[in-house]
Amino acid sequence: MYDLSNKVALVTGAGGRHGIGRAIALRLATEGADVVVTDIVQSEEAIRPEDRQAGWRGLPSVVEEIEELGRQSLGLFSDVSDSAQVADMMDRTLERFGKIDILVNNAGSRPGKDRVLVVDLEEEALDEVLRVNVRGTFLCSQAVARHMIARGGGGKIIVISSGAGKKGIAKYAAYCASKFALIGFTQALAQEMGVHRVNVNAICPGLVDTERVDFIASALAPEGESGAEHRAMMVRHRESIIPLGRIAQGDDIARLAAFLCSAESDYMTGLSISVSGGTEMN
Repeated sequence: MYDLSNKVALVTGAGGRHGIGRAIALRLATEGADVVVTDIVQSEEAIRPEDRQAGWRGLPSVVEEIEELGRQSLGLFSDVSDSAQVADMMDRTLERFGKIDILVNNAGSRPGKDRVLVVDLEEEALDEVLRVNVRGTFLCSQAVARHMIARGGGGKIIVISSGAGKKGIAKYAAYCASKFALIGFTQALAQEMGVHRVNVNAICPGLVDTERVDFIASALAPEGESGAEHRAMMVRHRESIIPLGRIAQGDDIARLAAFLCSAESDYMTGLSISVSGGTEMN
């Protein structure tokens, strides 16, 4: 266990019941942090029917879970790629908690029209991926870094990149471009923030069993095959080539995030750490 008592964490893209963001937010709360969670999705229509039937309400449910762990929480609906909304997110977080010790840049674009061959990739689809994944991470990191510098006392910034940020994948060009960019961004920001005792590291998951896999499968499914069928095939194939024999769960990513947010990682910065069951070993 790590002691994050009296720390305030901000986790973006945390409204999915099966998502990495929720898993990280709950783990940081378990370690003692108060946690602000954000997401862009506000309507229940965006939630899986089975999750709605189970009573899942998205971001408000995450806030309730954090508070049930005995920590304070705040849920904010924010578009991380909009500078005005990021500024409002900062203002509301600081008004409630007075500081931010930890930022986890988890929000990402929804897979869809970008999962095609480069020759078929539309500019709008490319722009959307870069807008959310790169611009969003930049805006949130810039705002929190400025706060951390002004406040003093150090801090932790985590960037969720991907195994696709280390190795190109056919039909993932836009996504790969964005995730490669995040690794370079992490390294540059780490060098800039070291003097302020702020550690900046990236996590590079492999395939994680989240709602995003549904969207990926639907985008890649060939004609005549349902998204659910293609999802099952994707998972079986990936598990067959992963040395540890399974795809990741959100908790696998959350464990590393908790370590990187703790004092145990104080001499680690600028790293891009794979969490892929052995498929990526660099």
